[in-house]
Amino acid sequence: MTLNGGKRVLAIFGGALLAGAVVMAQAGQPGMGGAQQHPAPGQQPQPGQNPNSGSPGGYPGAGPEATQGPMSQSYMDQAFVTKTLSNSSAEAQMSQLATQKSPSPDVKKYGQNMVQIHSQLAQQLQPVAQMLGVKADQKPSKRDKKQIEQLKTLNGSAFDQAYLKAMANDQKRDVKSFKDGEAAAQNPTVKKAAQIDEPVMSQHLQVLEQLAQSHNVTIASK
Repeated sequence: MTLNGGKRVLAIFGGALLAGAVVMAQAGQPGMGGAQQHPAPGQQPQPGQNPNSGSPGGYPGAGPEATQGPMSQSYMDQAFVTKTLSNSSAEAQMSQLATQKSPSPDVKKYGQNMVQIHSQLAQQLQPVAQMLGVKADQKPSKRDKKQIEQLKTLNGSAFDQAYLKAMANDQKRDVKSFKDGEAAAQNPTVKKAAQIDEPVMSQHLQVLEQLAQSHNVTIASK
């Protein structure tokens, strides 16, 4: 996949976690030279992936050995992981609908990427949830369930508009949640996860805003 004018792209994730390579624009990424630009649809960085490092995903200290020995836990840590898993489940379900119902190839592709990304995020957070005694299989909130049911009733451009707006609302909450989680976390693994993924979530929102603009969908300001 290439960006306008044949800009070079960098494969940022592959191997065991994903079957295919996912790429992002090298030009325009912080610390990689050139002016920063918004990433293009389909070029989102992955959860657990520092968007500037090119290193594979995964949270330091979240392996099986992390369950051994004392751990710093708090209600804030548990609430952050629970909320993140719930939001991720909702966005995956909404995006699955986009792959089935959207009439637009770019929205379908975005939905496919979001299903993949949020499935990966849930997998990477499982050991963190286990450490904190949090149920890994979280369901969407009541608000998100209502939104999912509404999307099921829509078709055509009406679906695209509702989907893009719903995802924008959720992703704005994601960014705020990860910022708050980084500031409030007591467990170092949770803090690191929030620190790594907050810029990733911010880039996902930029991609979505760009996609919404191309479909003349107005998204409320932050």
